[in-house]
Amino acid sequence: MDKRLTEFKKLLDIMDELRIKCPWDSTQTNESLKTLSIEEVYELADAISKENDDEIKKELGDILLHIVFYAKIGQEKGSFDIYDVIKSINDKLEFRHPHIFGDVKLATAKEVEENWERIKLKEGKKKTVLGGVPNALPAMIKAHRIQDKARGVGFDWEEKEQVWDKVKEEYLEMIDELKNNNTEKFEQEFGDFMFSIINAARLYNINPENALEKTNKKFITRFNYLEQKTIAQGKDLKNMTLDEMNEIWEESKAIK
Repeated sequence: MDKRLTEFKKLLDIMDELRIKCPWDSTQTNESLKTLSIEEVYELADAISKENDDEIKKELGDILLHIVFYAKIGQEKGSFDIYDVIKSINDKLEFRHPHIFGDVKLATAKEVEENWERIKLKEGKKKTVLGGVPNALPAMIKAHRIQDKARGVGFDWEEKEQVWDKVKEEYLEMIDELKNNNTEKFEQEFGDFMFSIINAARLYNINPENALEKTNKKFITRFNYLEQKTIAQGKDLKNMTLDEMNEIWEESKAIK
């Protein structure tokens, strides 16, 4: 037997035994596992950001365990099992790739994505363009997915440079509401401004979530340097002036 199939069968057998014998595993439900599954996906994302192949391998294993766990619960309920899960994704991949498994001709990645969106509109109950965007997605990721799906049916700028006029327009509207001291309207315009910035990122092939996370890490590195140097000098950040802190902050920019 293929060694991959051997190890996968072993994983299924381990799960069967855990559901019977382990006090923790035997009591888990879809609901109790949900938050843990989300956490595992974020840990995978972190490993990918670090380009740590060993950690990516481990986190993929954790996610695979969760998939097997949900399938086992489904089997116990008589709803589905791991065979149904795998067959379902196999069928979907073949159906959504007619340019590979059929006679459709698609030459570019963009054509594949656009055809993918058209196919998905024909499937299941989600027959609207944005119907497949999960409500529970974080707002930034959701905005990116909404814009990407709209682009899939042709609702997009003719030239990507046009988006900057929209960004400027939203910025000015936001500033107007700030001057008017209207908190509710300012929040709305701030959201519109952020949406336009995310749209710009998409048009220039930048993932806004990844870009912001890189900035987060850069800020953490620089702030840690500021804090550590301050402590080394026997000072306290709370008692320093902004100019004093900025001087050390500028030093931190040399850190890669």
